[in-house]
Amino acid sequence: MLMKTAAQSLTEQLCARFAERIRSRLLAPGTRLPSVRLCAEQQGVSVSTVVAAYDQLLAQGLVVARKNRGFFVRDSSSNMPLAQSIKGVAAIRNVANHAESEAVALDASHGMTGISQAPISPWATAFRPGARQAPIDATALIRGMFHRASGKPQPGMGVLPAEWMETSFMSAAVRRITSVRALHDFSLHYGEPMGDTGLRRALSQKLGALNVHASPEQIITTVGATHALDICSRTLLRAGDCVMVEEPGWAVEFARLDALGMRILPVPRTAAGPDLDVMAQYCELHQPKLFVSVSVFHNPTGYCLSPGSAHRVLQLANRYNFHIVEDDTYSHLAPEHATRLCALDGLQRTIYVSGFAKILAPGWRVGFMAAPPDLVERLLDTKLLATLTTPALLEKALAWCIDQGQLRRHAERIRTRLDAARARSSRLAMAHGCDFAAQPSGLFGWVDTGVDTDALAQRMLDEGYLIAPGSLFHAVRRPSTLMRINFTTTQEAAFWKVFARMRDAMR
Repeated sequence: MLMKTAAQSLTEQLCARFAERIRSRLLAPGTRLPSVRLCAEQQGVSVSTVVAAYDQLLAQGLVVARKNRGFFVRDSSSNMPLAQSIKGVAAIRNVANHAESEAVALDASHGMTGISQAPISPWATAFRPGARQAPIDATALIRGMFHRASGKPQPGMGVLPAEWMETSFMSAAVRRITSVRALHDFSLHYGEPMGDTGLRRALSQKLGALNVHASPEQIITTVGATHALDICSRTLLRAGDCVMVEEPGWAVEFARLDALGMRILPVPRTAAGPDLDVMAQYCELHQPKLFVSVSVFHNPTGYCLSPGSAHRVLQLANRYNFHIVEDDTYSHLAPEHATRLCALDGLQRTIYVSGFAKILAPGWRVGFMAAPPDLVERLLDTKLLATLTTPALLEKALAWCIDQGQLRRHAERIRTRLDAARARSSRLAMAHGCDFAAQPSGLFGWVDTGVDTDALAQRMLDEGYLIAPGSLFHAVRRPSTLMRINFTTTQEAAFWKVFARMRDAMR
């Protein structure tokens, strides 16, 4: 809570709190700040203190004021002159001075903070000729990974806790391959263009266990799985091309494709797989060049693709001549027998992407792709233009971990531990009045809170918790009562008690 001090007034403290969150992108551009009255109640200060703090944020160019709507985080990439962004200040002050008017304005917006536009159907938007979507700022969640709200477990994180991934074999692997002579060679020469031969051989064998048959010559290593996805997009697409992406889906993928100038066609994700009727209509009307899919332990729902849906997706790809990029980031947490498009397709129209950040070594940044033979050279050219080669030292160390069975045994321990965490977290979520929009599985839970989770996210930040609101997982920003939780960081009753208190206060 804010407290008066000799060094800083309540107004200055409140302004600094919001300014820090805006600059660190924990509050993304377009986010609506709490109404003046609501903020005063939340922070335990007067309405005049909030008005003064919001005025300071306006003066710093961090927010804009919109008549009868409130204050919104300013998009720093916008060309709107700052003077224009301040035009609504007088009207907002009038709202603050007349509580009844403010209550009406708050009711009119349904109390929804963090919503910069009216709800829009992304499917309808995608069908408007020439329409361009505006994905939300995915960096809000990414920056949260590096800017922790507190020392508490963070429900919105997308990775396993660091202590879960601590091992002794990783350091042993590095020591084993860094003799004086070897370290000299690693440092003074570029690595192999396609990646370390030993690692690609190990990956080929590992993929074989998943029924994805790829020779070492079909595998290219990358700087993490996200880099592999980027290489695929830059190789297969040109600005303005249509790309089908599952929704809800990974916020980074929406934002990344939009930054490349692609037209995003969101495909609703069901328990069995993507909505095939929507995909078929997209194919008829827009001739998409690519479909990006997370078949196994889909983020954020945890769904796994059914064999029947996989078969029909591949039929559509062959009929309408588009490629499929299958992001299997969570493969280490999933059963080997799970249905994968690449296994059924035999790497003809599909490209398999995965990495090791989620299970072993986020800091090593080792990912890879397995591609059809006729695409390998094109994909390699794109990699070379961007990064030349990838770090040979870490790739050799990873190859040793795979060859010695260390990675397999580590993944088995993680899966056992994750199963227990999922059971505990699910029980706590339901005990505190939440419903699951999808059957709990994998690393993430897709939870219905019953309240707007953008507004909830701001309140939870005040309590030291970063959550992942549902609006982050849509191609076009819209209100959502859903949030994604990480089962490994939501096992403590303390979080759920705070969550229930904040949710009930909103109700």
